[in-house]
Amino acid sequence: MKPQMQPMIARPCGPLSGSPPIPGDKSVSHRALLLAASAVGESCIEGLLEAGDVLATADAVRALGCRVERDADGTWRVAGRGTGGLAEPDRVLDLGNSGTGARLLMGLVASQPILTMLSGDASLSSRPMRRVIEPLQRIGARIWARGGDRLPLAIRGAEAPLPIDYTLPVASAQVKSAILLAGLSAPGKTTVVEPQPTRDHSERLLAHFGAEITVDALPDGGRRIELTGQPELMAQTVVVPADVSSAAFPLVAALIIPGSRLTLTGVGVNPLRTGLLTTLREMGASIEDCRTRDDGEPISDLCVSAGTLHGVDVPAARVPSMIDEFPILAVAAACARGTTRMNGLAELRVKESDRLAAVAAGLAACGVEVKTGHDWMAVHGCDGPPPGGGIVTTHFDHRIAMSFLVLGLAARAPVRVDDGTAIATSFPGFP
Repeated sequence: MKPQMQPMIARPCGPLSGSPPIPGDKSVSHRALLLAASAVGESCIEGLLEAGDVLATADAVRALGCRVERDADGTWRVAGRGTGGLAEPDRVLDLGNSGTGARLLMGLVASQPILTMLSGDASLSSRPMRRVIEPLQRIGARIWARGGDRLPLAIRGAEAPLPIDYTLPVASAQVKSAILLAGLSAPGKTTVVEPQPTRDHSERLLAHFGAEITVDALPDGGRRIELTGQPELMAQTVVVPADVSSAAFPLVAALIIPGSRLTLTGVGVNPLRTGLLTTLREMGASIEDCRTRDDGEPISDLCVSAGTLHGVDVPAARVPSMIDEFPILAVAAACARGTTRMNGLAELRVKESDRLAAVAAGLAACGVEVKTGHDWMAVHGCDGPPPGGGIVTTHFDHRIAMSFLVLGLAARAPVRVDDGTAIATSFPGFP
């Protein structure tokens, strides 16, 4: 049943202060669950994101034969079945709105001799899966998908999976991770070459659970990742940092609402995820690393103060490190002085929505001048509060909804979004 739409409105507000809670990192949470399922023994996951996308992955792990429980203190425990030991599920696995969960799960089951059927909501079912399907078929999986290589789909995992050496046509952490997860059950070396470095949570967690994995920088700026298959992964404790992609919303709000100052604690600052912070600092943002440490992932407390922003050019090479943050960057750009041009955005066309088109339409509805091409967007800043007053269509995209609610806090007139229900997939309790 399609959920009832939930219109929301954000009104101009005064200065923000304090230290708002930030949910756990979504990317790390998905991967922690899937690798815990592939390990021997009981793993503990602290700080898991308890939102729709990740809970769908947890439910899928249960259906694959693993015991998954939540303690009263919020710690999650997963009793794994070892490499290649997942059970064939007796039902269709519904991943809801989670593209990450669906693609990574496809990789994990593609090299195990079980039949798995995956489905999702209308948004996820509209998103193409060809980039994941093609390498998994090379490993030996048989995959039947709906027209256009979309969900729902069925995967018959390979009985004798083959290690592959695969060069990604386009940098994608999800495709890379799916191949590495499939490579766990294949003998020999599975290798992925990426043209640009993408978030490396999978590589870090694979090593944490005991896999033999090497990462080498290439002369052209890319990376070569090599995984030795059929390891005996051992149960571990995983501490999930606060999600930098979720932290981006209160962070930008503090930058564009005069007089604001926020401290965002325990935020993951993996260097392959901090393109937004780099860009905002180039725009003149006051973002200080108040306390930095490392607990498997780099973590920092970010101290953020309002100030004047100015337009910049964002290079295409930075896109993999901030692929989810362009909607909220566009909001910051709308309040800046001058024009911000963002390049290399073709990937935004196939996210939860056509984010490039959705952001442009939302900005225009709020009185902000914006131009777009196939893979670029130029936002002409208002040098202060934008007009606002628009109604924004979210296309059931959580990042579109949250970005324009932030814009409404800084605009001269309230901003309405037609539907905020998707926000629960990544940021329960927002705003």
